[in-house]
Amino acid sequence: MTAGFDNDAMFSGIIGQEYELLKLICPLAAKMSHLVGKTVKRYCQDKTSPQTALELGGGTGITTLALLTADENLQLLSIDNSDTMQKQARQSLDQWLQTGRLSLQLQDILMALKNTADASIDIVASAYTLHNFENGYRRRVIAEIHRVLKPGGLFVNGDRYALDDIDAHTRLIQQEVQGYFSVLIEEGRLDILEHWIVHLFSDESENHLMRETPALTQLAEQGFDAIQLTHRQQVNALVSARKSI
Repeated sequence: MTAGFDNDAMFSGIIGQEYELLKLICPLAAKMSHLVGKTVKRYCQDKTSPQTALELGGGTGITTLALLTADENLQLLSIDNSDTMQKQARQSLDQWLQTGRLSLQLQDILMALKNTADASIDIVASAYTLHNFENGYRRRVIAEIHRVLKPGGLFVNGDRYALDDIDAHTRLIQQEVQGYFSVLIEEGRLDILEHWIVHLFSDESENHLMRETPALTQLAEQGFDAIQLTHRQQVNALVSARKSI
């Protein structure tokens, strides 16, 4: 299990098995995956050679598909440490695996990055993975992302970026929890409700929370430039950055 995930078992268990249902309670997640794909598409438009991309935490393949359809020449390696979720991705993305444009790797994300050569990747992309990491683990992951990217390479992440305003952020979380109850009680899925609330406590803990300004500062300190946070919707936002040329 990934050292950065305290709740790995949840994504290997009931949450992983019922992940599609979570689209009902987290509709913005699918939108963020789409935005990650659009960002990669813009990046690839003026490139004359096929781009190599590394996806961190492919899950069931929602963001993976957005990346694959962003550019027809993109070569993508998607890494996840949940066998349950990657099996779902393997089934839904079989046609892309058959073409050779997509490879799936079951491994700890930090270990996979450490095993990747310096300046060998054009794009590192992710959605709703980094916020799960413990802060120290995330810092090491960011350092490795910077190392493996080619000069001018793109890092893009659609994820939970907590507001700097703690009171405003807390109000949004309260609204989010109300939505969980509304949807999952109507669906009769109290089992998922229980697990998701427990997972949310981890997301909101001080050793996991990815607050906006510290997160962007961390990217700058690592050596990224052109850092942007856009498309904020509630606690969700898109962050992109480039490795300096």
